[in-house]
Amino acid sequence: LAEEVASRLQGRIVSGEFAVGQKLPTEPQLMRAYGVGRSSVREAIRVLSNAGMLRVQQGLGTFVESKVATNEPMSSRFGRASASDLDDIRQILEMKIAEKAALKRTRADLKNIKKRLDEIEKADNGGVLEECIDADIAFHAALAEASHNEILREFYEMASERLREWYRTIYSSADIFVSALELHRLLFKHISDRRPQDAWDVAEEIIKHGRV
Repeated sequence: LAEEVASRLQGRIVSGEFAVGQKLPTEPQLMRAYGVGRSSVREAIRVLSNAGMLRVQQGLGTFVESKVATNEPMSSRFGRASASDLDDIRQILEMKIAEKAALKRTRADLKNIKKRLDEIEKADNGGVLEECIDADIAFHAALAEASHNEILREFYEMASERLREWYRTIYSSADIFVSALELHRLLFKHISDRRPQDAWDVAEEIIKHGRV
């Protein structure tokens, strides 16, 4: 509930409904407006204060400090990303990760990726959406590890939870994952053969395939 309140407050700040320097409504007013308890309101204000958007002045109230989150952790930023923004980030990450994995993978990496590919096939055979989502994300996480780029790996890890939620929203069945199995097999082959451009191209095809 606190995250929801923080997100809605942030939206009102970004839109200019609450201007920089403006005092926010009181806690009881916010509690009534959002239908939550005092602890949820206080936690939401704490989150936005830590992000640099609000300033709490004892005895005076809470004021808008900035329209942008200057100190917001990237993991939180991923958590409130729009579907369009998330799709852009996914494209950049997965294509670059595939390219780097083809260049830098080790035998141990290939063994791990193959294990994850087998899990995709098993999940696809079962046809359970949740299992297919988990297997797909685990496969791409294994590619991120094989890239041997800590920043790429960490960014994919941060994005993965938001991706998992997004997939649950846009897909009603496992069909999209089942039909992408051959593309994942081809991607593994290009990584195994150290063909970075081909790996990039197939990763792009996987992304296009998954769009609805």
